[in-house]
Amino acid sequence: MFFGFMKNLTPKALRKGDTIGLISPSSHCAFPEKIGQAVSYLEKNGYKVKLSCHLNRIDPDPAIADREKLHDIHEMFCDRNVQAIFCLRGGAGAARLLNNIDYNLIAANPKILAGYSDITALSLALYAKTGLISFSGPMAATELFAPTPYTEEHFWGILTSRNYALSIKNHTNHTVTCMREGSAEGQLIGGNLSVLSSMIGTPFLPSFKDTLLFLEDINEPAYRIDRMLSHLSNANLLSNCNAILFGQFTAEPEKIGESERMKRVFDYYSTLNNQAIALAGLSYGHIPDLMTIPVGGRFKVQISQAGTFSLGALEPVIEE
Repeated sequence: MFFGFMKNLTPKALRKGDTIGLISPSSHCAFPEKIGQAVSYLEKNGYKVKLSCHLNRIDPDPAIADREKLHDIHEMFCDRNVQAIFCLRGGAGAARLLNNIDYNLIAANPKILAGYSDITALSLALYAKTGLISFSGPMAATELFAPTPYTEEHFWGILTSRNYALSIKNHTNHTVTCMREGSAEGQLIGGNLSVLSSMIGTPFLPSFKDTLLFLEDINEPAYRIDRMLSHLSNANLLSNCNAILFGQFTAEPEKIGESERMKRVFDYYSTLNNQAIALAGLSYGHIPDLMTIPVGGRFKVQISQAGTFSLGALEPVIEE
């Protein structure tokens, strides 16, 4: 049995020539050609690629699917020739794996894990159980087969340079709205709000004490965002945060007045904790220009009433 961790586990930085393993712990990709394009992209950038045994496999029996996904996760963390693990896509299914992951194995073999959306379940569970810093960012079959310049720069910068995380910048097209100005320090904890809120009450959600909470979601109307944030509030999680960073909450199709309703929801929950600073508009979510955020990394954030902000690491998120 794994009894918790004493400090963060910091994975080693990627270097040209390293091997990247691809896994699919959530949904399968309906467009297999994107996998081939992602492999080509990674190889053109100077990396080797190893496909997991059951990559993108579809099995209608959840028990079989889960065994195969767990096999691939454990195999990639065990493989000493694999330096990083990239997830294929999000969707659903990762949360079913959490009770059966070998956290001792992963703690003994720390390495980069990258993915967001449904992968939030894995990132938070690995941090809660081992202290491993993972990277909530682009995935092989959703962004990395053809990344935008912003997504590309942030992703490789964070994974290859120890200094890159000292100053993380928003995309110029994403306006930041300050809801409470100030500065705060803490561990970055968060991800997809729907996934995170479903983990409340489980042993796989890290402590929110002295954290910088970052959140995003897609195709969720304002009333459901309100319901999930009220769950976090009623569980006394929001009251423990030092900062609340709302990313991009995208909906298709956009309903008339929905943006204003969402704004009121964010404004309301930013006022419940008088000690936490808050902003909306972080370049994070189901968007083309996607920031990569180190889950568990210790950062400092500063927000001004003018809408300017800075976000920078206080400790390394990768080891060189």
